[in-house]
Amino acid sequence: MPQTLTDAPLDQLFRQARTYNAFSGEVSDDTLRQLYDLLKWGPTTSNSCPARFVFVKSAEAKARLGPALDEGNYRKTMAAPATVIVAYDLAFYEKLPVLFPHTDARSWFDTKPEADLTTIALRNGSLQGAYLILAARALGLDCGPMSGFDNAQVDAAFFAGTSLRSNFLVNLGHGDPGSIFARSPRLGFDEVCRIE
Repeated sequence: MPQTLTDAPLDQLFRQARTYNAFSGEVSDDTLRQLYDLLKWGPTTSNSCPARFVFVKSAEAKARLGPALDEGNYRKTMAAPATVIVAYDLAFYEKLPVLFPHTDARSWFDTKPEADLTTIALRNGSLQGAYLILAARALGLDCGPMSGFDNAQVDAAFFAGTSLRSNFLVNLGHGDPGSIFARSPRLGFDEVCRIE
């Protein structure tokens, strides 16, 4: 039986974790592999795993990403040790014979219109992006997830001629506490939940 985590890991994953605007340190390729090897276990529809991740670290890749960033996100993203483009694959169903082998799940999706595929891929790819954030925090990294960029420019620079589409970005590294505001409030249970 799984047991409840103690306060220390819950604080690291949720209560004390913050969205940082400045980072230091390095993020090794080995750490990025460990990160993916954790996040890949999170659930998705029919184990479809539509998310695709581009870890932008090199000067050349940053130069391609930079022009797509809004002014407020440019400096912090260029200075981050790594930035993840969290994308989704509209042709995710091509992998289903491997990922969901006990039935012909590919046929559930391969004739759907692009709008339906986008809904499925975006929903499940977003889940996988959230798993990425939790996995990064579990490995001792801080995160700066963001929108504030031109998706079409990112897609042209990194995914031209493919079925991949960008969703959001996550800066990774060791967060600078001076780059964050005081913790913002959250809505209480009774404001957003009900039990029926």
